[in-house]
Amino acid sequence: MSRPIVLVFLLVVLIITSQFEWKQQLVNEMEAVPNVSQKHNHLLNREEIVKEKIILSQEKNIQRLNELVQSLQQQLVQCRGSNSIVNFTENRLTTNVHEIQRQKIVED
Repeated sequence: MSRPIVLVFLLVVLIITSQFEWKQQLVNEMEAVPNVSQKHNHLLNREEIVKEKIILSQEKNIQRLNELVQSLQQQLVQCRGSNSIVNFTENRLTTNVHEIQRQKIVED
């Protein structure tokens, strides 16, 4: 008779200790969940910061490109202006040469 009592006692002890282990595991898991959430939030914040830095860098590059475009447009306007002056000068010289040649022909 004592043997079944000992077995029942051991069974009860086993059930009680397993309950404590389960509760401890649940507590550990519950403590781990906020840490995971905090890490996830931290990673999201870092990702947002990196995205903002990339956007700022792209905006700076766009600004530089706009400045380069404006500079090239100014150079183009200057080139067109100097080309029109050269063309005007060439036309006057050509006209003068033709007049001189006509005068020579008329004089001969």
